[in-house]
Amino acid sequence: MNKNIAIIGAGPMGLAVAYQLVKEGYTPTIFEADDRIGGMAAMFDFAGINIERYYHFHCTSDDDFFTVLHELDLEDKLHWKSTKMGYWYQNKLQEWGNPFALLKFRGLSFIAKFRYGLHAFLATKRNNWKPLEKYDAVTWIKAWVGEEAYNVLWHKLFVQKFYQYSDNLSAPWIWSRIRRIGRSRYNLFHEKLGYLHGGSGTYMEAMKKYIEKHGAEFKLHHEISEIMIENDKITGVIANGITYTFEKVVSTIPLPIVATIALGLPDDILEMFRSQKNIAGVCVIAKLDQPLTENFWLNTNDETMDIPGIIEYGNLNPDVGHIVYVPYYMPQDNPMYQDTDNIFEEKVKRYFKTINPNIQDENILDIKVHRYHYAQPICQPNFLETLPDAQLPIKGLWVADTSYYYPEDRGISESIGYGRNLAKKVIRD
Repeated sequence: MNKNIAIIGAGPMGLAVAYQLVKEGYTPTIFEADDRIGGMAAMFDFAGINIERYYHFHCTSDDDFFTVLHELDLEDKLHWKSTKMGYWYQNKLQEWGNPFALLKFRGLSFIAKFRYGLHAFLATKRNNWKPLEKYDAVTWIKAWVGEEAYNVLWHKLFVQKFYQYSDNLSAPWIWSRIRRIGRSRYNLFHEKLGYLHGGSGTYMEAMKKYIEKHGAEFKLHHEISEIMIENDKITGVIANGITYTFEKVVSTIPLPIVATIALGLPDDILEMFRSQKNIAGVCVIAKLDQPLTENFWLNTNDETMDIPGIIEYGNLNPDVGHIVYVPYYMPQDNPMYQDTDNIFEEKVKRYFKTINPNIQDENILDIKVHRYHYAQPICQPNFLETLPDAQLPIKGLWVADTSYYYPEDRGISESIGYGRNLAKKVIRD
């Protein structure tokens, strides 16, 4: 058994690397700064419910996720449900997400609706993303849907998530989001999404148990302060002031963090890592005593709401009751990121009361705020040119995060697939 491999990060990608390594007969050591596994899929106790800090759902195209689900004999934990989408616009809750809803939508001309629908349909059918690489997302979308549909249906979503970066996002990166949801349908009019009984923790804990059963070790609450490099070769890592010797290190944590702990890297690679831009996330999770709406996903275009949407998770997973996630996204240096939890909580309560006047303070049973500094890499046009190869010119060192499976958006399935393939490359070397 080869124990000389360290994995940094126990999110989905780090778990996938470890999972594949133990399948190949290796016993790595996994270092995680948090007190639990999962990264953005980590669980916490919320009003007596074990639930994700940040919402997750599964689409019918999540093949790498399904493969591990089968290997761990967890397929009976996966449930599918027909879900609904809505759009809060012009102070009205409107149906969304199917051709009839588009035709009935108030606030758009018929030609704008037609162009929007055609674009969504063709984007879902597209497989080759390379021709889109020459476009930024706004230019690409406007060329198809026109100014009217863009301003009503897209502009606010971009601005409330990407702020000053919204006009220079990668078209393939946005396309991949449209395609993933668009392909999770069992017909043109109905969307089908999946959830795991017990949430993402069911999946992550089963992976952890399998990994430990085969001899690997987890070191939680162990933050790496240095990746040790001597003579262009890995010698080990330092965590919590203790030096650990390793011949190989696989990092799955955000690239800007790597730039602070692997100062022995070549200057050009350090600059690549430092220059990666990320969006921070503030996610408010609330437990209500009744539904907010009948939708799972509610897009919002309202000048009084500084959010791109609301996810009513309880309308996908009935096991958890009336749980609602309200995600705020902003660049890490945006002053709003420093607002207190109470400011975010009060704004969310106000949004709930606006959308559904039956909701008052007494109907909000509990509310909690989580923050994640590296919630979302910002992928601009020709993004892959800004990344070095995952196998760095340091013997024994591999570095990747969720940006490495561009143009796919960050997700559990994508992280699992990339992580398993990365482990195979480590073995081949």
